[in-house]
Amino acid sequence: VVARAWSDPAFLARLRADATAACAELGYGGPQGEYIVALEDTHDRHNVIVCTQCSCTAWPILGLPTDWYKSPEYRARVVREPRPVLRELGLDVPANVAIRVWETSAETRYMVIPLRPDGTDGWSEDQLAKLVTRDALIGTAMALSARS
Repeated sequence: VVARAWSDPAFLARLRADATAACAELGYGGPQGEYIVALEDTHDRHNVIVCTQCSCTAWPILGLPTDWYKSPEYRARVVREPRPVLRELGLDVPANVAIRVWETSAETRYMVIPLRPDGTDGWSEDQLAKLVTRDALIGTAMALSARS
């Protein structure tokens, strides 16, 4: 989904407008994916998702949640202190970049569109897809670099 958004401006526009329908175009839909909202990272804002009540995610896109995502510590701390939590998970968000934490729920599931890595102009959708990880879709990592 992200690789298509990076390489197809029309798809990105549809993803921004109605992520549920855009994801369904690529075969990602069904239970736990009834209402998906795509959050686009920018050079000024980084998005991260959490479900403080349980472990809701957009399963069709992200797969089953990892153990750390379900942990009470992550669920409680990322809301209060996202920058230190992200740093502990290996992502050091620059101080000049705002961090926005989004509460996913049974009604609304979020996914993050990470920044496209530099040096990937002209890459195929398949090449780009290899740079997108589940953690990047949650917002706890960046997309892999073009050198990965």
